[in-house]
Amino acid sequence: MSQTAPDAHGLFVFGATHRTTPIEVREKLSLPKPTVEQLHAAIARIEGLREYAVLNTCNRIEFYGVADTPAAAARMQEAFCQHQQFPAEEFAKYRTTHVGPAAVQHLLEVTAGIDSQLVGETEILGQVKDAYAAAQSRKSTGPVLNRVFQKSFQAAKHVRSSTAITEGQISIANVAVELAGNIFGKLDATRVLLLGAGDIGEKTAKAFRSRGAAALTVSSRSLDRAMALATELGAQALPFEHRAEHLAQFDVVVCSTSAPDAVILTGDVQNAMRRRASRPLFLIDLALPRDVEAGVARLENVYLYNLDDLAKIAEENRAAREAEIAKCRQIINERAAALWQHIAPQVTGEARATDTPGAR
Repeated sequence: MSQTAPDAHGLFVFGATHRTTPIEVREKLSLPKPTVEQLHAAIARIEGLREYAVLNTCNRIEFYGVADTPAAAARMQEAFCQHQQFPAEEFAKYRTTHVGPAAVQHLLEVTAGIDSQLVGETEILGQVKDAYAAAQSRKSTGPVLNRVFQKSFQAAKHVRSSTAITEGQISIANVAVELAGNIFGKLDATRVLLLGAGDIGEKTAKAFRSRGAAALTVSSRSLDRAMALATELGAQALPFEHRAEHLAQFDVVVCSTSAPDAVILTGDVQNAMRRRASRPLFLIDLALPRDVEAGVARLENVYLYNLDDLAKIAEENRAAREAEIAKCRQIINERAAALWQHIAPQVTGEARATDTPGAR
């Protein structure tokens, strides 16, 4: 798109996703938790913005809204770009915008996992629910977004119960384990370090455990969380500040922290490789912003895969599910059209919510 502001009003969504935006840009657009409330405060002051919600995941940053004029959506983008210190002209190169029925369709596809990097993945439903709950707690949703989000949850449930879209899906965790097997062969003697005690790292650790990897170590910026997850996994715990000095002891490092900057530096890996002789090191970076410096990938005998790398491999199974994807789209198309017919009068009519951003 050439314009520097989204040409959107009524019901709209704009943002940047894995479809248009490489990981090195997505990490710059990802909202940092410590300052996110400042952005919401700025958005809440936008005149003419009746409702809004923000979806921020590893694969997308999207703003859903109901506005009286295109100017409101434009100011929303301006507030976001200023907050991220990201040029609006640059953001326009990656941004996608959907308006009216297309916005409804888009949210239903996102929630059902049809628009995901891994088609049919189930984590996105929980992420959309969390985004909606956060918007509700801020009182930034109203009659339109409430209905659209709630109907998207129903559609996602119906898609999963009526099709086989989630069957045979290859997860990021399983792809990572397969790659480790290609590098090391049997995994029973492979030493795995988990940096970060979040959900995606935990799932990857359990995938390694299921394939025979017995030597697991957990390290987190919160030692209590690391110890709790280590106990659950039957693993060891390592203080986070000791990660670099112990790096050489591990064959696989799974990184999934929420740190704002890299936690594995090129120099750390160089030092570790000097002590590993000819044994390779496999780093799996599941974080956004990324946990591992990009320069690590250029080191000899080091294998570094990030989210986009793993998703490309996992998506090779898409062809086997094309028929199911078509069924899902038909269901979503019908539901989106019916939902738009119902909410269109509220979007375009004169009624205004009294507890939403623009009305305060």
